[in-house]
Amino acid sequence: MTDIQGLDPSVPPSGSGCVDCDAVGGWWFHLRRCAQCGHVGCCDSSPAKHATAHFQETGHPLVQSYEPGEDWYWNFQTKEMFESGPALTPPDSHPADQPAPGPAGRVPADWARTLRG
Repeated sequence: MTDIQGLDPSVPPSGSGCVDCDAVGGWWFHLRRCAQCGHVGCCDSSPAKHATAHFQETGHPLVQSYEPGEDWYWNFQTKEMFESGPALTPPDSHPADQPAPGPAGRVPADWARTLRG
């Protein structure tokens, strides 16, 4: 997987949460990190699906899970999952004390009903 054009392991993540949700006061279920530019976006089960939107806007195909203890990659272009891949610049997940869904204080009480599948 290291020979895929656009993979840049040296780029740090854009933050500890979905930068697009943070900008509008939204919330997320799980986080994904772009392996090319470091953009942290929310997963497709989240209300806004910002990781997919980032791929559609930029063409950056690879994301890595940004959840503690997970190092799998997803290729939006080929719809392939990789159990692991090159290590990216730390941190490799959101802070362990940040809840999922998150962030704390912005998740609605009925969050499970609003998840997208």
